[in-house]
Amino acid sequence: MAKSAEPRTLRDAHEIATERLPAPDANPAVWLAFRQANARMYEKVADVDRGHHHEALYWAGYERRKAGEVAAEIQASKSKSE
Repeated sequence: MAKSAEPRTLRDAHEIATERLPAPDANPAVWLAFRQANARMYEKVADVDRGHHHEALYWAGYERRKAGEVAAEIQASKSKSE
Protein backbone atom coordinates (compact mmCIF):
# COMPACT_ATOMS: atom_id res chain seq x y z
CA MET A 1 0.00 0.00 0.00
CA ALA A 2 1.29 3.46 -0.88
CA LYS A 3 2.01 5.55 2.18
CA SER A 4 0.14 8.55 0.78
CA ALA A 5 -3.06 6.60 0.17
CA GLU A 6 -5.85 6.53 2.73
CA PRO A 7 -6.38 3.07 4.19
CA ARG A 8 -9.46 1.35 2.79
CA THR A 9 -9.28 -1.80 4.89
CA LEU A 10 -8.34 -2.77 8.40
CA ARG A 11 -5.34 -4.60 6.96
CA ASP A 12 -4.22 -1.38 5.21
CA ALA A 13 -4.50 0.47 8.52
CA HIS A 14 -2.43 -2.15 10.33
CA GLU A 15 0.25 -1.93 7.62
CA ILE A 16 0.38 1.86 7.85
CA ALA A 17 0.58 1.74 11.64
CA THR A 18 3.44 -0.75 11.40
CA GLU A 19 5.29 1.35 8.81
CA ARG A 20 5.20 4.48 10.94
CA LEU A 21 5.90 2.79 14.29
CA PRO A 22 8.33 4.97 16.29
CA ALA A 23 11.51 3.61 17.79
CA PRO A 24 10.96 2.08 21.25
CA ASP A 25 13.05 4.86 22.82
CA ALA A 26 11.38 7.69 20.87
CA ASN A 27 10.31 10.81 22.72
CA PRO A 28 6.93 10.33 24.46
CA ALA A 29 5.51 13.21 22.38
CA VAL A 30 6.30 11.18 19.24
CA TRP A 31 4.50 8.17 20.72
CA LEU A 32 1.53 10.35 21.68
CA ALA A 33 1.22 11.71 18.14
CA PHE A 34 1.54 8.16 16.74
CA ARG A 35 -1.23 6.82 19.00
CA GLN A 36 -3.55 9.76 18.29
CA ALA A 37 -3.04 9.46 14.53
CA ASN A 38 -3.72 5.73 14.69
CA ALA A 39 -6.95 6.29 16.62
CA ARG A 40 -8.18 8.71 13.95
CA MET A 41 -7.12 6.34 11.17
CA TYR A 42 -8.94 3.34 12.68
CA GLU A 43 -12.08 5.44 13.21
CA LYS A 44 -12.08 6.35 9.52
CA VAL A 45 -11.48 2.75 8.50
CA ALA A 46 -14.44 1.64 10.60
CA ASP A 47 -16.67 3.70 8.30
CA VAL A 48 -15.10 2.39 5.08
CA ASP A 49 -14.37 -1.28 5.82
CA ARG A 50 -17.83 -2.22 7.06
CA GLY A 51 -16.91 -5.91 7.30
CA HIS A 52 -14.39 -4.98 10.00
CA HIS A 53 -16.35 -2.09 11.51
CA HIS A 54 -16.37 -3.34 15.10
CA GLU A 55 -12.77 -4.54 15.02
CA ALA A 56 -11.61 -1.18 13.65
CA LEU A 57 -13.54 0.56 16.43
CA TYR A 58 -11.80 -1.71 18.93
CA TRP A 59 -8.42 -0.64 17.56
CA ALA A 60 -9.44 3.03 17.65
CA GLY A 61 -10.35 2.62 21.32
CA TYR A 62 -7.13 0.74 22.03
CA GLU A 63 -5.07 3.53 20.47
CA ARG A 64 -7.02 6.18 22.42
CA ARG A 65 -6.32 4.30 25.67
CA LYS A 66 -2.63 4.01 24.83
CA ALA A 67 -2.54 7.73 23.95
CA GLY A 68 -4.09 8.47 27.33
CA GLU A 69 -1.40 6.43 29.06
CA VAL A 70 1.36 8.27 27.21
CA ALA A 71 -0.26 11.63 27.98
CA ALA A 72 -0.40 10.69 31.67
CA GLU A 73 3.29 9.72 31.60
CA ILE A 74 4.17 13.04 29.97
CA GLN A 75 2.15 14.92 32.58
CA ALA A 76 3.75 12.96 35.43
CA SER A 77 7.24 13.68 34.17
CA LYS A 78 6.39 17.40 33.87
CA SER A 79 5.11 17.39 37.45
CA LYS A 80 8.33 15.77 38.71
CA SER A 81 10.48 18.37 36.99
CA GLU A 82 8.58 21.33 38.46
